[in-house]
Amino acid sequence: MLKILLAAALAIALEVGVAVAADKPAAAPAPGATVSGKVLEVLEVEGFTYLRLKTRDGELWAAISSAPVKAGAEVTINDTNLMTNFESRKLNRKFDRIVFGSLAGAAKPATAGGLPPGHPAPAAAGAAAPAAAPAADIKVAKAAGAAGRTVAEIVSKRTELKDKPVEVRGQVVKFTPGVMGKNWIHLRDGTGSAADGTNDVTVTTKGEAKVGDVVLVKGVVRIDRDLGSGYAYKVLVEDATLAK
Repeated sequence: MLKILLAAALAIALEVGVAVAADKPAAAPAPGATVSGKVLEVLEVEGFTYLRLKTRDGELWAAISSAPVKAGAEVTINDTNLMTNFESRKLNRKFDRIVFGSLAGAAKPATAGGLPPGHPAPAAAGAAAPAAAPAADIKVAKAAGAAGRTVAEIVSKRTELKDKPVEVRGQVVKFTPGVMGKNWIHLRDGTGSAADGTNDVTVTTKGEAKVGDVVLVKGVVRIDRDLGSGYAYKVLVEDATLAK
């Protein structure tokens, strides 16, 4: 009898273990990465569609601009930005982790309708996010001079570049004005990889630019910047000046 009970307990433990493994959370995607998976659950609010995805690495919540997505569909979400401890006022729900991005094939990425104030990645609350420049075909020459760096170098060598001035030339792929008293730019020059987030660097500036502009950025590298509300950046180029 004891052997039977032990065997039954072991079987239950193994089954629970399998269930837990199947429901494990997915690893955090790199900034700007693409996430693909099967839709397990859909939550709709005004302006947004929230999706619980089963990816190859585990489960992950995602938010996109309202779209007719049904449970069971296979979807791909581009240009993701990860948030932790995000509270949606519209859903009256808190997410430990969630990515905001654009549904592949859709016209516009998710905006900040339910986001806390001060997040520099999407546009201001209720406004359409700025269109992103095509990721393909961006190829910008490296800035000249001793401080010249590529986007990939700034991201991958951020530790050794900490608190040092850099110059980087690239194309503006996103521009968000007037957040926390600064303008926020996503800059790419064709170097690096979307898979590990080395193809895109975030810049803060008082300068003005528009999506598609090629600009020379001069600023200081800051790393491990925590802006609150779950927003943390491994690297920023801050207080930059812009020249064309």
